[in-house]
Amino acid sequence: MRISRARSRAGLSMAATLPLLAGALALGIPSASADSAPGGRDALQGTKPAWATAQADQGATADSGKVSVRVHLAGRDAAGLAAYAAAVSDPQSSSYGKYLSAEQAQARFGATQQQIDEVSHWLTSNGLTVTGANQHYVSATGDVAAAEKTFSTQLHNYRKGSRTYRAPSATASVPAGLGRAVLAVSGLDNAPHKSSQDEVLPPPDAVFRNAGPFSTYYGSNTASSLPSAYGSKVPYAVKGYTGKQLRSAYGAGSFSGKGVTVAITDAYASPTIAKDAAEYAKRNGDAPYAKGQLRQVLPADYTATEECGASGWYGEETLDVEAVHAVAPAADIVYVGGASCYDADLLDSLNKVVDHRLADIVSNSWGDVEANETPDVAAAYDQVFKLGAVEGIGFYFSSGDAGDNVASTGTKQVDVPSNSAWVTSVGGTSLAVGKGDAYQWETGWGTLKAGLADDGKSWTDFPGAYTSGAGGGTSSTVKQPSYQRGVVPDALAQANGKTRMRTEPDIAAVADPNTGFLVGQTQTLPDGSLGYDEYRIGGTSLAAPVIAGVQALAQQAQHGRPIGFANPGIYARYSSKAYHDVTDHPLGAGRDLAVARVDFANSADASDGLLTSLRSLGKDASLKAVKGYDDVTGVGTPAAGYVNSYR
Repeated sequence: MRISRARSRAGLSMAATLPLLAGALALGIPSASADSAPGGRDALQGTKPAWATAQADQGATADSGKVSVRVHLAGRDAAGLAAYAAAVSDPQSSSYGKYLSAEQAQARFGATQQQIDEVSHWLTSNGLTVTGANQHYVSATGDVAAAEKTFSTQLHNYRKGSRTYRAPSATASVPAGLGRAVLAVSGLDNAPHKSSQDEVLPPPDAVFRNAGPFSTYYGSNTASSLPSAYGSKVPYAVKGYTGKQLRSAYGAGSFSGKGVTVAITDAYASPTIAKDAAEYAKRNGDAPYAKGQLRQVLPADYTATEECGASGWYGEETLDVEAVHAVAPAADIVYVGGASCYDADLLDSLNKVVDHRLADIVSNSWGDVEANETPDVAAAYDQVFKLGAVEGIGFYFSSGDAGDNVASTGTKQVDVPSNSAWVTSVGGTSLAVGKGDAYQWETGWGTLKAGLADDGKSWTDFPGAYTSGAGGGTSSTVKQPSYQRGVVPDALAQANGKTRMRTEPDIAAVADPNTGFLVGQTQTLPDGSLGYDEYRIGGTSLAAPVIAGVQALAQQAQHGRPIGFANPGIYARYSSKAYHDVTDHPLGAGRDLAVARVDFANSADASDGLLTSLRSLGKDASLKAVKGYDDVTGVGTPAAGYVNSYR
C-alpha cells in the first residue's frame, strides 16, 4: 500500500498543492503521550489534513471502501530518546559520544512486545486485520467502517484541485490506555493500494552523453568563438570532476575513510552497480574495490516501478556509490534499497540501517516539498533519526534542486526530510577546481540558461530563465534547533513569522551539473543494446554523497570514533578555517560568472544537431549565497582544515 506521497530523486519535485501543516517535531523533547480527546481518548494530532475543509467536503466515504494503515509505535520512552539523542550528539555534553549499540537502543527506547500486542489486539478487536508488526509499527487493513470505529473519526472524500482524496473529517484518536504506545498513524489520509503482484525491474534509461567541447579543469578551455557574457569570454563546462579533484578541493589529505561504513538509501537497485562501479574506478583513477567493500541489502520484491520511474533510480544509486568511493576510496559502502519510492518503503530502508547498525553515515539523495509531508510521517522519520543518533549514526539529506521551490510549485518552501532538525541538510555549489587540482572558488548553485542566437552572435534573452538550484530556506513546520542559534541570522530564521524556525541547508558541496561529477553507468544505447558510458551529472544528489564521503574521512581522522548526528559539531566549527565561506560573487561584487555548454539535441550523438547555451552561476531563485551562514550553502563547504579539525 502507498502510505504517503512518493519521494522523488532530488530535483524531481511535485507541484505543491497541499497547504502547509504545523506540528512536525523539532529538536526539543516531545511529549510521549497524545493530547486529550473526548470520551477518554488521546488525540493523534495531524491526522486531519489542512486541505480537508468543509468547503471541499464531498460527503462520507463508502463504508465498504478499503483502508490500510500503519500505527507507528512510540516505544518505551519517547521523551528520553529525544533527550539522549541530543545529549550524545552535543560536544558540550558529558554524554557526548557515549553511543548505544542497536540492541541497547532497542532495549532502552524501542517498543515492547506488550505494546505491540496491545496495539494489535486493539486493531483486531475493532474489525481490522493486522498484516504486519515489528518494533516500529503495526500495519493493518480493513473497511472504512472498521477504521472509523478504531480511530473514532469519520472518513470523508474531499475535493482538492481536480482530484478527490479520502481523509478524516476530525482528528483521529486512540484509547487513553494506548496513548503512550502510539506515536502516529498514517494511511487514513489518501492511501491507495499498490499492486500486489511481483514487478520486474525495467532496463536502464536511454543513454545520455555530453557533447563537448569541455574544460579539463575549470577555465582550461575558453569559448573564444562564442559571444561574451558579463563582460568577458567564458570557459566551456568541465567534462566532469573526478575523485582526485574533489578530494583536493575539500581537503581530504591522506585520509581515505578506512574503517568507516557509509550506507546509501534510494529506491530499487541497479542490476549493474558492481560492474559499473568497478569500471568507473578503473577508468578514473580511484582505488579498486576490495572484496566485500560494496554490498547491497535489498527487499524481497519491488512495487510501483512504473509510477516511481524505477530505472531513473539506477542512475541515482550509481552516482551515490561512485561519489562516495571517489571521495573516501577505502570506506565500505552498503546500499539499502527501498521496495518503492513511497514513505513506507523508504522508512523501512532507514529502519534496517538503524536496527542492524549497518553503517556510521547514511547518504540520502531523495525528498519532496514540505507541503506534501504530514506530521504523522514527519514523526515516523524523526523517530528513526533519533534512534540512529543514540547509536552514533548520522543522516545526510539533499536539500533539493529547485531553489526556493517557487518556480516548480508556486510556493516558497523547503524540502523534506532535509527539514528535520535531526538530519544534516546538504546544499549545493558551483565549484571551480583549477590547474593542478587547486581549489579556486565556489558560488551557490543556481542556474540561468540562455541559448545561442541563430546568428551565433549573442545569447537569446540573456541572462536567461531559471532552470535549477540548491534547495534551501526556512521551514514552516519545524522550530529552530538549538545548534542553529546564534549562527542563522534572524532574517532567515524568522522569515515566516516571529518564531525562529529550522533553516536549511547546514553544509554544502558541489552540485551544479555544469561544474559537476563524471559518473559511469550501463545504459540503453540507441541500438537497444546495453553498454557502459560516462556523463557529467550534478544536483544536491551529488552534494549529499560527497559530504558523506568527507564525513567518512573526518571519522577516520577522529581515530574511527563515530561522528553520529553531526550538526552540533558542524555548527561549532562555524566561522573557522574548517569551511570555505561561499558567496555568489567570489571574484568581487558585480563580477558574475558563467560557463558555455554544448549538448547533443537527442542526448546521444550529433545526428540531430547540437544545442549551445550559456549557464550563469550563482543565480538561485530568491536564495542568495552571502558572507556567513546562508540558505544556499549553510555554514559553507569543507576546506582544508575541516577533516583535520576532527583529529
